[in-house]
Amino acid sequence: MKEAKKGNIVKYNKWGYIFLIPFVVVYLVFQVYPLVSTIFFSFFEYYEENLAVVGPTWNNFEHYIQIFSDGSIVKYAENTIIMWLMGFIPQILVSLLLGAWFSDTRLHLKAAGFFKAVIYLPNLIMASAFAMLFFTLFASSGPINSILVDLKILDQPFRFLENILATRTLVAFMNFIMWFGNTTILLMAGMMGIDPSLFEAAEVDGATSTQVFFRITLPLLRPILVYVAITSLVGGLQMFDVPEILTESTGDPNECAKTLIMYLNSQISVSKNYGLAGAISVVLFVLTGALSMLVFWVTNKKE
Repeated sequence: MKEAKKGNIVKYNKWGYIFLIPFVVVYLVFQVYPLVSTIFFSFFEYYEENLAVVGPTWNNFEHYIQIFSDGSIVKYAENTIIMWLMGFIPQILVSLLLGAWFSDTRLHLKAAGFFKAVIYLPNLIMASAFAMLFFTLFASSGPINSILVDLKILDQPFRFLENILATRTLVAFMNFIMWFGNTTILLMAGMMGIDPSLFEAAEVDGATSTQVFFRITLPLLRPILVYVAITSLVGGLQMFDVPEILTESTGDPNECAKTLIMYLNSQISVSKNYGLAGAISVVLFVLTGALSMLVFWVTNKKE
């Protein structure tokens, strides 16, 4: 009898493995193979010059030495992380505040469903469309400058896209607008999953709303906060379309808005240096993994 049951279990398991085959094939072809080939070609001199392909020729660690010796990778990594932080910090603060409001049943907010949909809507708009909109709004002859000059706030148009702080702030603000709605929904779902009896007990003990938030809500939200921080970091390191369109592919002024992916794209589409692009990709892969582990360790460190 036991042997018959064991045989049935094995038979059912076989179908599970069969259904996994499409996923495994797609994963190997579109994830593992590109990753391995990128690492492989990063050690080769491999580029196009005058419509002729040069290489691949083994050149050891020359590409890695080049990108670190000229400081390019450090500069563009710094740009990327600064703009990500400028957008992520207000994003997480506003999302926590909105999540606490919408999940608090004592407030009896009217039309809460409508406002939840409204704050999520920017997440559905293409980043390129957002970038084109802001490029038009904040141009020297754009409507923002026209309004500021007409109201006598400015004597002459301010060149937003020629100022380092203004350019970085615009990129960060666009990322904030596009993603705070998604973060709010995630945090609100986490808050609604907390046992209501904990809040009732705290209320009976005379705890204030601030004490409840910092002593109950925030600690129990830690897994969601870790997820949000890591996914936002990964997305931030892949920042491309917003600064690419806003700065017309230059990252100016003074390449202050040029990100790691813009640097990588310039090696692929402009220089056609596939070996160097592979080295940049590997560094980006390692940097993403290291920073994600750091965020995970910091946010999960026991007090």
